[in-house]
Amino acid sequence: MRGGQRLVALALVVLLGACVRLLPGQTPSTPSVKPVTPVGAIALTAGLKAGPPVERLGMASGDARLALVSFGESCPRLLARTDASGLTRQADWQLPCEAAGRWTGDAGAFFATYFETVQVGEGDAFATGYFEQEIEGVERRQPGYDVPVYGMPADLVRARPGESEPLESGKLPQGRYDESGRFVPYYDRAEIEQGALMGRGLEIGWARDPVEFFFVQIQGSGRLRAPDGTVVRIGYAGQNGHPYTGIGGLMRERGLIGSGPGQYSGSMQGIMQYVRDHPEEGAALMRENKSWVFFQKLTGDGPIGALGVPVRPKSSVAADPRFVPLGAPVWLDLDRSEADGMWIAQDTGGAIKGANRFDTFWGAGPDARLTAGGMSGRGKALLLLPKGTLRRLSGK
Repeated sequence: MRGGQRLVALALVVLLGACVRLLPGQTPSTPSVKPVTPVGAIALTAGLKAGPPVERLGMASGDARLALVSFGESCPRLLARTDASGLTRQADWQLPCEAAGRWTGDAGAFFATYFETVQVGEGDAFATGYFEQEIEGVERRQPGYDVPVYGMPADLVRARPGESEPLESGKLPQGRYDESGRFVPYYDRAEIEQGALMGRGLEIGWARDPVEFFFVQIQGSGRLRAPDGTVVRIGYAGQNGHPYTGIGGLMRERGLIGSGPGQYSGSMQGIMQYVRDHPEEGAALMRENKSWVFFQKLTGDGPIGALGVPVRPKSSVAADPRFVPLGAPVWLDLDRSEADGMWIAQDTGGAIKGANRFDTFWGAGPDARLTAGGMSGRGKALLLLPKGTLRRLSGK
């Protein structure tokens, strides 16, 4: 869902041998993992270690109830899709998913009954936040609303086999075929802002503020509120194939973020303030993120995450699908208490890469914006997998 950076299409992968190391402190009784992992999925090579029993996590009852609802909504996908992390099979989820649909008791007991905890790598977690942003916008262009919200262009395609080198994931890159039939990169942010897609009827809406719209692209979904109060919800439809570059990281490298004179906070609010205070430099900075997100109008429940189900406030989290099966529960214990507890991995993101890197979803509205914009938590993470998974992976 998250700003072009968030939804990542997953492809079926083939099996490949890979070496697996034991984590420091792993005892002989701790299951180790045999070298079988999908291409491009490196959860096993990061190292796995059994964690504490679920009942020792200290899960709050309300937190468990929210997580159980989101887990149940994920089950149809868990039972039908290939796990890109290589950790689970569809059959592993059969028992917990059947039980989730009829569970009437304590939600914490459900997770304790059907799941075991697993530490991936060192378990050192870093979590940020995202939300569903609402900005001023209209469906049909009118004075003052000049920032186009584009739907997916038909000429954005993947390269044909043999016409471009595959990506690390094994998929062929996205781009377009030019007038001579050559495969070339798709238009980047600067080219699109300068009108590369104008006049093609791709506009599904118009935003008032280019800075606010830039951050809607990062979030991956949002709401356009017109002057008459009508609201159109938009969600991620695709991305132009260029890598995501976080402008906050660029600002930090250039000494623009900090607590000194002339510096800004690293929160979304601080970054946005810099861009507004320095319009020319800010516009150039945003264009260094060459990624552009295309949207579609949304109806019904949502917003929709990469798993194809609605993401829920304080319950859904984005993760790297190479390390976390989408649909799996994740336990976070951070130095930001509001983000502690059980989450369900239902989304992905271009900036969410690596083991134990997460992006927590906070919903919509001013409170969600404030929490998500300032979220930066560090601590520990545990992945919850169906009981017996770690033993199966170890071959014991």
